[in-house]
Amino acid sequence: MVVELIDKACTMGARQSSACKVLGLSARTVQRWRDGDRVRHDGRGYTENRSAPRNKLSASERQQILTTANAAEFADLPPSQIVPMLSDQG
Repeated sequence: MVVELIDKACTMGARQSSACKVLGLSARTVQRWRDGDRVRHDGRGYTENRSAPRNKLSASERQQILTTANAAEFADLPPSQIVPMLSDQG
């Protein structure tokens, strides 16, 4: 749709760079989207197809962290201070 709008603006006499600027794009971006006379398919992967990271916290680990961070002893401290305190405690 964006490429169609830019093409329409260019047909009416606007420069491609000016039309792209109005839409907040660089002219180079639109050039990369083109494949000759047609527009390339969006090749980005979709998040639902990605697997979870290997280092993702489990639900119980996440809950343990939240419980610890919300404890009265640590409630008013940022993580950058909580972690060293817990390390010192072992």
